[in-house]
Parts: sequence; C-alpha cells; structure tokens
Amino acid sequence: MGRDGTWLQPAPVTPLTGDESLSGTGATVRDFWSFALSDLKTNIARGVLAEFLVARAVGAQEAVRVSWDNFDVRTPEGIRIEVKSSAYLQGWHQKVLSTIRFSGLTGLAWDDKEGWGAEREVRADVFVFGIQTRKTHEDYDALDVAQWDWYVASASSVVENGIRSVGMGFLERYAEGPLGYEEIASAVRASARP
Repeated sequence: MGRDGTWLQPAPVTPLTGDESLSGTGATVRDFWSFALSDLKTNIARGVLAEFLVARAVGAQEAVRVSWDNFDVRTPEGIRIEVKSSAYLQGWHQKVLSTIRFSGLTGLAWDDKEGWGAEREVRADVFVFGIQTRKTHEDYDALDVAQWDWYVASASSVVENGIRSVGMGFLERYAEGPLGYEEIASAVRASARP
C-alpha cells in the first residue's frame, strides 16, 4: 500500500512492437527479446511459447501475458486454462531423453488485495498439456507447431485424483489427445463442460 493507505496499482500493460528503444543503450526491445528468448528449447521460453500457442488457438483476447495470474489463458467465453509444457529434448547437454512430466497442477491462489490463499488448489477449469515431440536436435524445429502433441484434461480429473504432477499415464487415461494444434480450441470447450 501507498503511504496514504491506497493500493499501488500498476498501469495496464501496452503491447510492445519490439522497435521501442532502451534509452541510453543503443538497443531495442527486439534486441532484448533476441537475447533473452532465442533458445525456445529452454524450459522458461518453451513454457511461454506453449501459453502463446494455446492463447492463439482458443482466440484469447488478452494482448499481453500476465505472468502472476492464477491461470495462463482465458477463452472469450471465460474458460480458465492452465498450460503445461514438456519435451524430450532440452537446451542443455543430455545423456538420455527427458521423461515427460508436468508439475505445478495445484498452487496457492493469489488475490491482489488478500495475498496468497491458505491451501493449494486447482485454479483453472481446463489443463492443456503440450509436448514438443522431437527426439533429435537435428529434427527439432521450435517454430513448427506440427511438432507438438497436445492433450486436454478437465480440472475435475486433477481434483478427483488429488495430484500435483502427472506423466504420460495420466494423459493417456484422463485427457483427450494427442491432438493437433487446430484441435485445441474444441477440446478445451468440450472439457470445460460440466
């Protein structure tokens, strides 16, 4: 809170184009993006890319990602989506392929005025799990959405099983998939129905 007891509320975020200058550096926002996010194999970048792809697939209307929100994407109808991503290959040296695993299915809810909730909970209506499927670096194309398999599961399947992380066994039993990119939106809407 501010000194006068009022909430310090940030201004709405305006989408950047990349051409904006970082004052006094001779660099642009695009230069920063290139520096920070060029390796789309890294867990952080791949996760944000998966959120972006799902947002586009379902027609989300938010122009800017809210990194601290209780879920990742909202459809125009108000369906709250948590997006999780995994891959066999990582941006570092590996002896073996990574095991497909998704964690953080539950968490403490955040409220701007109340702070953190007291108990872990599922904070979305639907989960979308994205798997980058390539198993050799030569075949991996981070810009090819056809290289992803998508699985969609209702939040109730997570709640009913009382789980905080899942692997392929859960997806094969409780989720719709593997799906192509163009099938995400209809699967999300179907999974959100009671």
